[in-house]
Amino acid sequence: MIRSKKSIALALTLVAASMALAGCSGAATDSSTGGSVAGAPDWCGPKEISLGLLDGYGGNSWRLVTTNAGAEEVAKCPSVTEYLYADGQGDVQKSISDIEGMVAKGVNAIVVFPDAGEAMLPTLKKAFDAGVVTVPYRVNPGGKDGVDYTAWVGADFVTDGKNWGNFIKEQFPDGAKILFLSGPAGNSQGIDERTGLTSILTDAKYEFIGEDPFEVTNWDPAKTQEVLTAAIAKYPQIDVIVSDFGPSLVGALPEFTKAGKSIPTLVTSDGNVLGCFWEDNNAANPNFKLFTVATGTDNVRLAVQYAVATATGGKVPSSTQFEAPVFENSVTGDPSPVQCRKDLPGAIYLSSGLSADKQAALINK
Repeated sequence: MIRSKKSIALALTLVAASMALAGCSGAATDSSTGGSVAGAPDWCGPKEISLGLLDGYGGNSWRLVTTNAGAEEVAKCPSVTEYLYADGQGDVQKSISDIEGMVAKGVNAIVVFPDAGEAMLPTLKKAFDAGVVTVPYRVNPGGKDGVDYTAWVGADFVTDGKNWGNFIKEQFPDGAKILFLSGPAGNSQGIDERTGLTSILTDAKYEFIGEDPFEVTNWDPAKTQEVLTAAIAKYPQIDVIVSDFGPSLVGALPEFTKAGKSIPTLVTSDGNVLGCFWEDNNAANPNFKLFTVATGTDNVRLAVQYAVATATGGKVPSSTQFEAPVFENSVTGDPSPVQCRKDLPGAIYLSSGLSADKQAALINK
């Protein structure tokens, strides 16, 4: 089902309208002001449009925060007069139908998280060929900019993998057994991260255990707990767990304690629940080091900017790649030590451009 911004229960409460009316241009676009619409960022052109944001799977806190970051970005442009949202709920056919439904409704632009990767490409191309500004982001659906869709706004996941690999190499100079968890089977994010990891960890003493190229979790905390619990039982030695959705690990980590083992080193993305779990448990687990990259909830902002600029006649961003920085390092504290806000819900991301308090308000709804 496609829902308008008046009915999206995920707190698309629209930080939106009030920010647009105020001409606010914070977060990812502070320097992009002075466009053709007074008080709006320069990527906001004068042509009025409708825009849809579509998730392949919207069922975790990361997507809740990301969806609202996208809504917050949309709200900066008053030329977007209608905003729609759809959640594919992890079902490829529903995700395809959601896109087709928005195209049939006559939306001018869509921003799509194509969780299923290349399986979504024919539908994206149909939307593009129908004249809809079509911007997939984060997961690569295959295809080419300007041929199959307007532009893919990706993230530099290879560099994330390299950053993780360098930390593992520094902390385990004699080698390690590494378990890597990612999202749906075949997703480009996990594949790129694995490419980055293996480009650094070239010596055979670094052994990847589990499924190749990664254990499939669908970025679903329940599935992640199932996969990790099975891995703990199967593999007597796990030195490092690599995951591109760190908070989803927390529910299963006590299984190490039950087995009489230290929680191993985690190399992952950030989350308040994970930071607080580390703070509470690192003293009793001597092998528990934590290294994170920013979780990337702001990737959607660049995708929204690109879609809105193209559809409204604004200034198109010069880059189509979102770069997530290293966030926490429990060993060196560089660029920051592990972060924990116990006064706020665990299901927020302190690296996000959406403020911690706004995230908390969403989670508590």
